Amino acid sequence: MKTNKFSKHDLETARPILFLVGLSLSLFAFILVINWKTYELIASPITSQELIFEEEQMMQTFRSKPAAPPPPSTVSDMLEPVPELIELKIELMIDSVDPSAEEPLEEVGLQPEESDEVFNFAAVDKKPIFPGCESGKTEDERSNCFQENMFAHFSNKFRFPEVSRQAKSQGVIVVNFIIEKDGTVSSAKVLRGVDDALDAEALRVINQLPVFEPAKHKGRAVRMSFNMPINASMK
Repeated sequence: MKTNKFSKHDLETARPILFLVGLSLSLFAFILVINWKTYELIASPITSQELIFEEEQMMQTFRSKPAAPPPPSTVSDMLEPVPELIELKIELMIDSVDPSAEEPLEEVGLQPEESDEVFNFAAVDKKPIFPGCESGKTEDERSNCFQENMFAHFSNKFRFPEVSRQAKSQGVIVVNFIIEKDGTVSSAKVLRGVDDALDAEALRVINQLPVFEPAKHKGRAVRMSFNMPINASMK
């Protein structure tokens, strides 16, 4: 009987402790339930509306992405190609004097016959005059004016052929032509050429020369031959 009384006394004494332990277990279980539900809410699957929203955001971001800047221009791209300069040098080549070109003495009372003989540059008494050079007072002034105008004519008219430019053809073209009694140019031909295109261009420019005041010998107009070297080069 003593043993039973002692046990009941112990139970009465431990009741508050057991109550606290039970309460603690209940609170612990309650906290576990709350945490489990919160986890379920956070880890819930994404709805279709959220997927559409995310997709629209990605599409907008992709479309608004700026284009990549172009690569920086190199120095060679910035520089424009510079055309090659064409140099023309024009000289008058005086024909050598041909002794056979000297006219025989005329008999008194006989009229000189018209002749188609072609005189060279040195054999005539008066050289041809380029249009606009008539005001020169001396032969030297008219000759200098002749060469200046001839050079200006070629500088304005001569066009370096593209095929010759690509082939880098250049050199001296010697052209011969005749200034007729009426001052027109005829019989132009190439005595020494460079290539077909340059030779043809030189002849084309020669045939566009204006009408000269013809050469004269013993007071009458005569036909006169010219040799003209043309130095066509690129530099």
